[in-house]
Amino acid sequence: MKIHGLNKLTLLDYPGHMACTVFTGHCNMCCPFCHNAPLVLFPDAQPQLSEKEFFAFLTKRRGVLEGVCITGGEPTLAPDLPLFIEEIKALGYLVKLDTNGTNPDLLRRLIAANLIDFVAMDIKSSLPHYAEAVGIPNFCTDAVRESADFLMRAEILYEFRTTVVRELHNANIFLEIGSWLHGANAYYLQAFEKTGDLICQFLKTSERFSAYSSEELNEFLPLLSPHFRQVALRGI
Repeated sequence: MKIHGLNKLTLLDYPGHMACTVFTGHCNMCCPFCHNAPLVLFPDAQPQLSEKEFFAFLTKRRGVLEGVCITGGEPTLAPDLPLFIEEIKALGYLVKLDTNGTNPDLLRRLIAANLIDFVAMDIKSSLPHYAEAVGIPNFCTDAVRESADFLMRAEILYEFRTTVVRELHNANIFLEIGSWLHGANAYYLQAFEKTGDLICQFLKTSERFSAYSSEELNEFLPLLSPHFRQVALRGI
């Protein structure tokens, strides 16, 4: 398993648990506002942490940490992800998977095998506007829809979340998302932060992105609350 980063303690990434976050490389989306451009565009050129070092850390932190968040990039692109999670679970940790939802078959297998305890699925936009948000013309949303539908029926803790960018998201977009995911457990809005290495900057495109204020983000919540059991801002 190629590990490209480790946050040794997070109180936010795994709600309700003290956890660490491990970062994988590669992604099959190219969201122009993504701030992890090197992990997406040039993953093999990024520093790596060996599995031996990672599992030595987990072994030492048993009894202190409760969970491991696996994020990316897009973790489900890693062919050895199930074996990697098996080793984490063998040490007694809870596992949370962050995913863009493009690999519903693997998601089903991981849940059926009881390898993951929580899934956070990124919702990039409403279905008609997905291509613009993920930076891929004519992007097919079939897999994303399949993953979302599966999670809403599965016996697992899950949440949906959207990083909100002023130039890509508005009230109509959120009304469409609410209609699409009506009845889901939880949906969180995260503010876009113009930090790190944005993909649009790496690719030298003309796109410019900005964030809504927390007050403006709060105005979207009443539009969403009829569709979800829980709606809130995250990390603000």
